[in-house]
Amino acid sequence: MPHYGASPRQSRSRSGREQGQDRTFGAPRLLWMGLVLVLALALADSLVLWAPAEAHPLPPQGHPARLHRIVPRLRDVFGWGNLTCPVCKGLFTAINLGLKKEPNVARVGSMAIKLCNLLKIAPPAVCQSIVQLFEDDMVEVWRRSVLSPSEACGLLLGSTCGHWDIFSSWNISLPTVPKPPPKPPSPPAPGAPVSRVLFLTDLHWDHDYLEGMDPDCADPLCCRQGSGLPPASRPGAGYWGEYSKCDLPLRTLESLLSGLGPAGPFDMVYWTGDIPAHDVWHQTRQDQLRALTTVTALVRKFLGPVPVYPAVGNHESTPVNSFPPPFIEGNHSSRWLYEAMAKAWEPWLPAEALRTLRIGGFYALSPYPGLRLISLNMNFCSRENFWLLINSTDPAGQLQWLVGELQAAEDRGDKVHIIGHIPPGHCLKSWSWNYYRIVARYENTLAAQFFGHTHVDEFEVFYDEETLSRPLAVAFLAPSATTYIGLNPGYRVYQIDGNYSGSSHIVLDHETYILNLTQANTPGAIPHWQLLYRARETYGLPNTLPTAWHNLVYRMRGDMQLFQTFWFLYHKGHPPSEPCGTPCRLATLCAQLSARADSPALCRHLMLDGSLPEAQSLWPRPLFC
Repeated sequence: MPHYGASPRQSRSRSGREQGQDRTFGAPRLLWMGLVLVLALALADSLVLWAPAEAHPLPPQGHPARLHRIVPRLRDVFGWGNLTCPVCKGLFTAINLGLKKEPNVARVGSMAIKLCNLLKIAPPAVCQSIVQLFEDDMVEVWRRSVLSPSEACGLLLGSTCGHWDIFSSWNISLPTVPKPPPKPPSPPAPGAPVSRVLFLTDLHWDHDYLEGMDPDCADPLCCRQGSGLPPASRPGAGYWGEYSKCDLPLRTLESLLSGLGPAGPFDMVYWTGDIPAHDVWHQTRQDQLRALTTVTALVRKFLGPVPVYPAVGNHESTPVNSFPPPFIEGNHSSRWLYEAMAKAWEPWLPAEALRTLRIGGFYALSPYPGLRLISLNMNFCSRENFWLLINSTDPAGQLQWLVGELQAAEDRGDKVHIIGHIPPGHCLKSWSWNYYRIVARYENTLAAQFFGHTHVDEFEVFYDEETLSRPLAVAFLAPSATTYIGLNPGYRVYQIDGNYSGSSHIVLDHETYILNLTQANTPGAIPHWQLLYRARETYGLPNTLPTAWHNLVYRMRGDMQLFQTFWFLYHKGHPPSEPCGTPCRLATLCAQLSARADSPALCRHLMLDGSLPEAQSLWPRPLFC
């Protein structure tokens, strides 16, 4: 997404005095410069997601694209234009040695704040707060030898000087047990029980939301105390929410939960995280725990005895996206968060689930006989989790644990549901590709997958590994409760083949509900959560198996009216004002066909009209939140 860019004046040639200073590489200066580089990259990964933007596919925002934008500006600021490869490697060797001797967090933070302001990455107050929030963890990550000199100089000077590939390839071990022949599920018999599963994701409660405040302020999040009043020519934030870069007041979440009656009753609830707001530049652990306990209490109040099964979102921690693997101990660890989650969610989870939740934020349990639910901590696959710079190979052993759970389920003849926050197609490449292999191996056992995070309404199709042509699984990506950015609030209900002997536990259909903010914010109006659409009815699907979703993408490729319907629903009934042209449409359709990160080849067969280059220019998909 677009973010605050440097002004042309900031790329001007610097004075001889400044250039002379750059020739003096003192050890403290080396330390600051190297750490500022890491901090700037981390800041860019976070801040790029806060800026106002339309909720539709945009140019690539993965690490390579962001690095290519940031690094030239850093080189100009620091006068690295004539830096040679040997000098660069000597520089970063000194940085690593200096950090091990004296990791001065305060001095590093001061330099990073100046750089953030100079590059106009965010408003000054945000720069100061975010650096102070990130600096301690970032120094700790660097201290644990994130970048070798060769990797750092490969980033700065190009592949002739070194190889920037911290996130190297790795493979998970699959059991030697032969894969059973693929066996698509049979449709349930007429009159078979159907379970209704409420799906909540991306609630993003803003404690400081304030009606009437400016929805278009300079900060990354608006409609809140500190946003200021809007100009007289523009209205302020609405009572129930706003179509802007704003999150939700607690009353809107309470309205959602108290108004669930027409959509229920529910057999269980899947809740895939992101509870706090997007004010990530000054969140404290106390803030995050307040959000966790407040919203958990609200869910329990309105859903009563209905079992709720949560997953961990990327916004639950602070700094945002900061999820160290379990071998990180002490104050840097995530123990403070996992322990609080275990305490808050203890009424819903059995002892063994609480045990693994406390270790790594993931767990497994059996809601019914014959069904195993696995809740993954998708932050261990996240491109934005800077702790993975230390070691990104199957953090916390979670994927190997998943394989063990799936093999045990296959041996028992059970079916499995997976829930998580970040969808697999948005993960680090090796993590995503290993997950793809696991799904392909256990296609007969894995009945359904449910994710959130993107805030929009979409899906990801998995294919066989041999030909990449046979659809074998689909992941459902449900829309957010929050309005961020420019959306109606919403939630999802899944109809699942129910609780009986021999059930397939597959998704039979799904419904999406929204609160139309235009209507709700009308003076005197009462908020009314309404059915937006039913999937099978709206899209004319014979069922909701993977092949049906695969075929829907092909139908949308040739049927513009059908695609426009999808585009409208993708944005929860409030699409952007600008049309979705051919590159946008092709990128959107490609995104539905690939649950594997950084793999445009998976949708190449879609682009038979010669438009593939346009679509590839928009790959991979951005992260929205």
